Amino acid sequence: MAIDGPAGSGKSTVGAEVARRLGALYFDTGVVYRTLALVASERGIPPDDAERLAEVARTLALRVGPPSVDDGRLYDVYVDGRDVTWEIRSPEIDKLASQVSVHPQVRRALLRLQREIARNGRVVMAGRDIGTVVMPDAPVKIWLQASLEERARRRQRDLAKRGIVQPLEAIVAELAERDRRDATRATAPMRQAEDAVIVDTDGKSIEEVVETVLAIVRERCGCADHGADSSSVATVPSP
Repeated sequence: MAIDGPAGSGKSTVGAEVARRLGALYFDTGVVYRTLALVASERGIPPDDAERLAEVARTLALRVGPPSVDDGRLYDVYVDGRDVTWEIRSPEIDKLASQVSVHPQVRRALLRLQREIARNGRVVMAGRDIGTVVMPDAPVKIWLQASLEERARRRQRDLAKRGIVQPLEAIVAELAERDRRDATRATAPMRQAEDAVIVDTDGKSIEEVVETVLAIVRERCGCADHGADSSSVATVPSP
C-alpha cells in the first residue's frame, strides 16, 4: 500500500497503525531523507551540494526497527549504531530533509533501497511520491490530505510534547514553503497518483482515518486485519 500526502497529513501515525492491523511491514520513506539530512549537517555538507549528498546517500548505514523505548516513537532509527529517532524530527532537520530531497542524484541513490523494501511482501509505505514513483503498481494507493492550518496545529502539538515551543504562524509558513518545494521539484514531485483514493483527515480522529483506510484496503484487495505483528516496521539493511 502506498500512502502519500503533504507534511502533517497523518501519514506516519495512520500508516503505522494500518500496517499493525494488517500484519504488514511499515516504512516511512521520510526517515531516509531525514537521516541523510542529519548526517550531512553533521559532516558540514550544505543542502545544495548534490554530488556529496548523493555519495553519502549511497553509503548510508541506516537501520529502522520496532520501537525499543516507550517515549511515543513509532519506530527506532539508528545510523552508524546511534539512536537518532528524535534527532531527525527536529524542525531544523525537517527543513533540511525537504531541501536535500529535491536533488535528482539523491533521490536516485535512495530509490533502489525503497523499492527493495517494497518487495518484502505486505508493505505499507508512506511518503510523497510512493504511488507515483516508488510503488506505481501498488494495488492500494491512498492520498491523505488536511488543511494547512490543521497540519500546522498537529505539528505544533507534536513539537510541544517534546518540549519544543514554536509559534503557529511560523509552522504554517514553514509547511507552506515545504509544500511548494515538494510539489515543484524537478524529480518525483509530490502529487496525487491518478488512481489514489483521497482521504481527508481534517476534524477526524486517528481511529476514524485508520478505519476509512482499512475499508479501502478490504475493497481493493480483500486484505483482512491480522492484529499486531512484530514485523510492522521495516529493518533497513546497511549498505
